[in-house]
Amino acid sequence: MEVDLRGGETRTPAFRTKNPSGKIPVLELEDGTCLAESVAICRYLEALVPEPNLFGATPLETAQIEAVHRQLELELFAHIGAAWVNGPIVAAAGLVKPIEAQRARGEALAHQFYDRLESTLTEQPYMAGDRFTVADISALCLIEFAGALVKLAPKPELTAIAPSPRNSRRGCPYGSARRRNPRAFPSPRARRWRHRPR
Repeated sequence: MEVDLRGGETRTPAFRTKNPSGKIPVLELEDGTCLAESVAICRYLEALVPEPNLFGATPLETAQIEAVHRQLELELFAHIGAAWVNGPIVAAAGLVKPIEAQRARGEALAHQFYDRLESTLTEQPYMAGDRFTVADISALCLIEFAGALVKLAPKPELTAIAPSPRNSRRGCPYGSARRRNPRAFPSPRARRWRHRPR
């Protein structure tokens, strides 16, 4: 199901019974149980269908994937978020009073992390090693979100991470992730709450 973010639908008492934080995504199961947070939802789905896995097959690989994923959350997502909140859409909608210094700092730090991603993906095919994992999904989503809604796409010269025809040809997960993703989750009988654009 889709919700109206700008209209404040996620902040209504009815929605907060599903997620007290008033945020999306939320996965609502047949029995009415609601699961919030993307990673929690992904872990639930993987527990239902554990193979092929996205979170790690061994204790070491699980820890390595988790470390990379946490770095993406804390060192990229946070900076993209600062640029988003103080940038061209959220601030322009009057939802917050923008702080230009925070927007500029978020953009600068995001570009620094893009350079780091470029170095990583020049040396290895995927974020956390030699196979596609949840870390690649998150990196792809962050990069696409930043480019489409925050005007914060990687610089074109970062050929390992900037979506482009060249990336699609060379098999980079960020240029052709939808074709390369080796896993298709089964569709549980559930409702997924997401943003409904106006």
